[in-house]
Amino acid sequence: MNTESIVFLVLAFFVALFSVLSVTTKRIIRAATYLLFVLFGTAGLYFLLGYTFLGAVQIMVYAGGIVVLYIFAIMLTGKTGDAKQHTLTVGKRAAALVAALVGAGLLMFVIITHQFVSQQLGADITNESAAPISQIGSSLLNAGEEGNLLPFEAVSVLLLACIIGGLIIARKR
Repeated sequence: MNTESIVFLVLAFFVALFSVLSVTTKRIIRAATYLLFVLFGTAGLYFLLGYTFLGAVQIMVYAGGIVVLYIFAIMLTGKTGDAKQHTLTVGKRAAALVAALVGAGLLMFVIITHQFVSQQLGADITNESAAPISQIGSSLLNAGEEGNLLPFEAVSVLLLACIIGGLIIARKR
């Protein structure tokens, strides 16, 4: 095993552990904190693959923006935990077990039936066919057929709707 494999395994364990903790905790602040750790671990995986731009976007947009909005909504509502404990019935536990087993079976089916090809990842900076930064920037902000301005605007409207929804929920009656 080389160093990259060890770092990948550590990051994968980190992401898996905090993913499970995020969905199993009963405290909403802890869940948000665990989600933050999952998003940082995912950014670490992107950095490990050599996708530095995608890793930076992961940290800025998801770990920075969405988790901050999540915490903002939590703080506005003032609900840090569940007031009453919910008990799970035997039927709900059985349904959860069946869903987990079906998901695990589907995952094993995909892993066994597909041949995953190992390939060298990473971009060659000296490659002449790579697009210059100015072309990438104008493509991202272009409103034309090949542009990506509409998804950026859609995300900004979504984030604005989250803020307004948090304010409406938190408004005292």
